[in-house]
Amino acid sequence: MNKNMVFAGSVTGMIGVLVCAVAGLARVAGSFYVLGFQSTTLFNVGVGLMVFACLIKLEELAARSRE
Repeated sequence: MNKNMVFAGSVTGMIGVLVCAVAGLARVAGSFYVLGFQSTTLFNVGVGLMVFACLIKLEELAARSRE
């Protein structure tokens, strides 16, 4: 179970970084919209995914110390 949580956290974090990168590059290029969404909204989604990944990994570390 712990390996699954670490893997899920890593995958979620990578997706978050990619979403932030796409939103940032689109905004630097002068585009306000990406696939019908505002680039700032996509950036916020990416940040949320990275925070979720951090929480998953933190929970795994806390569970490991409880054992």
